[in-house]
Amino acid sequence: MDKISQVKQKTVKGLVALIARTGLLQVIAVVATFILTVFLDPAQFGVFAIVAAAVDILVYFSDIGLAGALIQKQDINEKDLATTFTIQQILSLTLLGLGFLAGSLVANIYSLSLAGIWLFRALLVSVFLSGLKTIPSVLLERKLDFIKVVTVQIAETLIFYGLAVFLAWKGFGVSSFSWAVLFRSVIGLIMIYILAPWRPRIGIDRISFKKLISFGMPFQLNSLLGLVKDRMLVAYYGAILSPVHVGYLQWAERWSLFPLRMVVDNVSKVTFPAYSRLQAERDHLVKAIEKSIFFTGLFIFPILIGLIVLAPTALEVIPKYNKWQPALLALGLFSINAMWSSISTTITNAFAAMGKININLKLMLMWTVLTWILTPLLMSKYGYNGVAAASALVASSSIIPMIILKRILPIRLFSNIWPQLINALIMGLIIRYVNLKLPFTIYSLLFTVLLGAILYGALLMVLMPKKLIAEIKSVWLLSSRAKPGTGRNLAKSRDLTE
Repeated sequence: MDKISQVKQKTVKGLVALIARTGLLQVIAVVATFILTVFLDPAQFGVFAIVAAAVDILVYFSDIGLAGALIQKQDINEKDLATTFTIQQILSLTLLGLGFLAGSLVANIYSLSLAGIWLFRALLVSVFLSGLKTIPSVLLERKLDFIKVVTVQIAETLIFYGLAVFLAWKGFGVSSFSWAVLFRSVIGLIMIYILAPWRPRIGIDRISFKKLISFGMPFQLNSLLGLVKDRMLVAYYGAILSPVHVGYLQWAERWSLFPLRMVVDNVSKVTFPAYSRLQAERDHLVKAIEKSIFFTGLFIFPILIGLIVLAPTALEVIPKYNKWQPALLALGLFSINAMWSSISTTITNAFAAMGKININLKLMLMWTVLTWILTPLLMSKYGYNGVAAASALVASSSIIPMIILKRILPIRLFSNIWPQLINALIMGLIIRYVNLKLPFTIYSLLFTVLLGAILYGALLMVLMPKKLIAEIKSVWLLSSRAKPGTGRNLAKSRDLTE
């Protein structure tokens, strides 16, 4: 079996495993978040978002991009692993100490209660424990062994949401998150070392560090801009807006991001190492990127449009849930952001895998500047909804990485985006009409969801049957021939990129 065939086999198997298993994770997360937003009021939800954002700002300084460099690098050795692990722990311990010292300052800025302070400390400890997982996780991702990665994620998700929901039900409030975060981190650390044994080694090799940092620093600088654009923004408006309004924004953003977490994150996690292995094979890389964009839009667009259309009805018919009605406009605006991001994330992922990290750096700089110009301006005029409006406007600039990618690679972008979007919009208009004609009940809501799924599938088969069947068939053939025991030579099978 040649190298290209191996990469394709592992990519498809990894992607199928991730989507199938994380489908369960997303169901758990959606249900648990729904229950949490029933038991917790918007202010408590807002406190968790503010504290998590403050910790994320500190977390940035516990990493200098070496893990990403390990994944992108063609070949690695034990010196690379030991160097990355050692530097990671030095930074994590420094962060932990500084974070505990800064706890009182953070509490004063955001007027945190004692429970909020302990949540801040719990998140800091979880960051340190997560740093210990870096090398085993990198080794699994380099092998495209995402089944084991997802196994750990399933356990962590079950523990976090299960414990958080139980404690919220018992009236623990914000403290529910503190205990859930700690237990999740401990169990995840134990499991990753069982599934990917690696004996920690201490030491810094100068040559290894120099090679890794040449990719790692631009990679991490890109992450810094993402931190400033997103998490520092939450810390900023969290100090200006009330916890209730922060809660509205976080509720809206979380629901709009659920489809991305389920589809785009999984695609990116698999395709980054896969694209990295294919970067010297231009034709295969182009076709792999096209497929990623096609399937991303295929699932993301109808889910987000359906969410925008049906959310008002859901808040009416679900008991104790109409308290989130003031967040509906923000939900729609964040969903527009998510649709743009679903495509731009795939493209920037491809840039990073090709080693063109400086392009991502410039794009992130542009998005960061736009975010910090538009958000304060619109927030001063429209309050918390101005934050969501700014995110939608900034996301529309995602047309720029599309243009850049077309200049680098002979890729068909828009033909892999517009058909899904048009079909999803038609579906949205139809189910909105039907929804307005039906009584507001949970049964009519479920019927409309089912109708939307059927309509979207039917529209795809009517308006783009050849394209849809060809894309699904190519992936299905490769994934079925990738199963052990079939006795087929994958090198002779139809390429994923055909």
